[in-house]
Formats: sequence, C-alpha cells, structure tokens
Amino acid sequence: MKIGLIGLGKMGYHLALNMKDKGMDVITYDISLPALEQMAKAGIATADSYESFVASLPSPRVIWLMVPSGKIVEGVIETVSKLLSPNDILIDGGNSMYLDSVRRYHQLKNQGIQFVDCGTSGGINGARNGACLMVGGDKEVVKSIEPLFIAIAQKDGYAYIGKSGSGHFVKMVHNGIEYGMMQAIGEGFELMNRSEYEINYHQVAKVWSHGSIIEGLLMRNAQDAFSKDNNLSAIEGKVDDSGEGQWMVETALKYKVALPVITQSLYSRYKSKDDTKFSEKVVAAIRNEFGGHAVYKKS
Repeated sequence: MKIGLIGLGKMGYHLALNMKDKGMDVITYDISLPALEQMAKAGIATADSYESFVASLPSPRVIWLMVPSGKIVEGVIETVSKLLSPNDILIDGGNSMYLDSVRRYHQLKNQGIQFVDCGTSGGINGARNGACLMVGGDKEVVKSIEPLFIAIAQKDGYAYIGKSGSGHFVKMVHNGIEYGMMQAIGEGFELMNRSEYEINYHQVAKVWSHGSIIEGLLMRNAQDAFSKDNNLSAIEGKVDDSGEGQWMVETALKYKVALPVITQSLYSRYKSKDDTKFSEKVVAAIRNEFGGHAVYKKS
C-alpha cells in the first residue's frame, strides 16, 4: 500500500517510521523544511508541496493527516481536498472534536471524497512501535484500508468503532479518563510530598509499576519522570489541556451524564495556570474579615 502522510511532528514522524517498517510505501509532507529534511534522512520520501504530494499518490489516494486539531487541520483539509478526486480517502489521525469530524465527513462526501476519523493513542512510543487506534467512518471504506490500521497498531490495539465521528468520540472519552487518572496520581504524590516521611518518589512509582493494582503506562511515565528528577524541581506546576477534557464535559452536559472526577480534573488544569490565584485571595480576605484569620501580604 502507498500512503501519504501530512504532519511530521513528534507523532507524525514516528508514525511514518512505523508505516515504513510495516512494508508500506510512504510519502510525507510538512510545511516545515527541517521536518522534511529529518524525514528524508530517515529514508522516507518527501514532497515539496501539496500539489506534488498529491500527484505522487495512486488513485484512489489514501492520505493520513497528523496535524493539530482546530484551525490547522481545517486549513489542511480545505487545501488538500481541492486537489483530490472522487473516492480518495482522507484519514484524520489527530485529536479533532468529533462533531467537527462529522461535519467534515458530510462536506467531503458531497465532493465524493471519503473521510475517516481515527483516534490515535499510545504517545510517541505507540506511534513508533504500535499504536492504539479507534476508527470511525463508513464501514466499507474503513474495511478497504483496514490492513493499514492493523499493521501499525499493537496486537488487539485497533477497532472499527462505527459511523462517522465515533472514532474521535471514543478518543475524546479516552482522554477524559486519562485526565482523571493523571489527576489522581498527582494528588497521591502531593500527599506524600506534604507528609513527614522522606519518600523517594521514583522508588514508589517503580514499585507501583510492578504488580500493584494501579500499575500501568501512566505510572511508568511517572517513574521515568522521577528517575530524571526525584523532586521535579525543574518543572512548573502548570498543566496544559488540548481541548478533549472540555469537549467531554460539554458532551456530558448535553447528555446529562455526571462526570464529577473528570470535570474536577479539567478545572484543576485550569487552576494550575492561574498565576494570580485571585479566588484564594478572596477566600483569605473573607476569613480575615469574619474571623480575624491571618492573611499573607506581599512584601
């Protein structure tokens, strides 16, 4: 199978190597010249424009997009779709909002272009050595390229989920669960950090990664982080979110489903970026007013 891959960031670069290892003929494109040069050094073909990229692929073309969600993927799809022919297949492997994927499916369908939404999990290591893939779209279209998904996924790490949007919907839920799990791990280490015990966090994470009920990839990631810096002294406690948690909470409101753990995890991420901590100032001021409790003033 010959496949085109657009987007050579950390995930896209390693995904291309994975595809090559599985015997696929891969051609890549990115607007970044250094990214293209790095890909070429790895022995994978590159194109110097969208036009030459599309022209190098046989019909029906299969193109995998691995670019950030939102305006960027919207712009790439708009540009590439003008160069495609009926029955060509576009796969969005990024973290797009599932409703955007449904809208794109219908827009492209009107042009005769097939659109597949693929939730991709496993991080950089998964992209390189075997990803976890959740795929949505027309069943017959997905089945026609299913060997691609099976080849680059871990064993049993691929599933056809259902109609358009379902792949990105399930990936959104996956990421929301991830928010809650990471928050719980972080809070557990916070309690240990505040205790009177001198605890080696790397040692604890290592022990928990071998035989405990809470072992798993996230705990191994914590183990790796603590192995580099046991007190994480070089890291600020600000946690970004890429949108999936917010989308999941908004979807839960739509369906009237209670997600207290995941919602609080999302709010904790927002709060971690609050430099002014104004709400804490308000609470301290109120406590001082009604009870004379001490407040800490800036010098």
